Amino acid sequence: MPVRVLENAAPSQVSGANSGQTSFQFCSLLGVGQAFSGTQNVSSLQKEDEAWRVNVRIQGCDLEHGYLCGTMEALNVPMADTPVVTFWEGEIVDTKNYTFFTGKWEATQEDDIRHWTKFPSFSPLLAQVEVDGGKTLDLSNYPYIFMRWKEQYFVNVGTDCGLTIAGFYYVCFSCSDGSINGFYYDPNSSPFQKLDLKSTNDGRSGFSFSSYELQ
Repeated sequence: MPVRVLENAAPSQVSGANSGQTSFQFCSLLGVGQAFSGTQNVSSLQKEDEAWRVNVRIQGCDLEHGYLCGTMEALNVPMADTPVVTFWEGEIVDTKNYTFFTGKWEATQEDDIRHWTKFPSFSPLLAQVEVDGGKTLDLSNYPYIFMRWKEQYFVNVGTDCGLTIAGFYYVCFSCSDGSINGFYYDPNSSPFQKLDLKSTNDGRSGFSFSSYELQ
């Protein structure tokens, strides 16, 4: 949820072809109720004074259909009097339900490649993704899970809060330690805004739906 910008303003771990039948093993660190804390830097230059604290909580996860959802809470947004909470839905790149090519939200295949290659763990996959979006890759045992998170609505503030949810996040999740890295994409926002989160492993950090009435 970046600041609104007005207009004019390792290869051996890749198993090979799978005919689109990737099925991820359950990862407890990505389960419902898991919480993450960290920062989002709203400057492409990654300036420390342009970062705000962020809490994320997983509210739903359906690996079979490549779906998950949750909330994102920005705690120290300069123009907001209260923490800003959004509800997001995610697509898991499993090559069965979703590939590395977004195909919507104003993202071209070139935009996809440019953002995915920001993650070092994507490098072994690049050659095949450039061919077919990665749909013939077997990612079932890959140590990272790639996703897209799209914020759907503001939970506790109005749309006049000074932030935008027009774009979406390219996300890389580490199955080993639960860390999350992401980059925000929106043609009208500063490019490559970085999301950096760590698993809290306590299920308590961040926003809970019980605090607000959902839309």
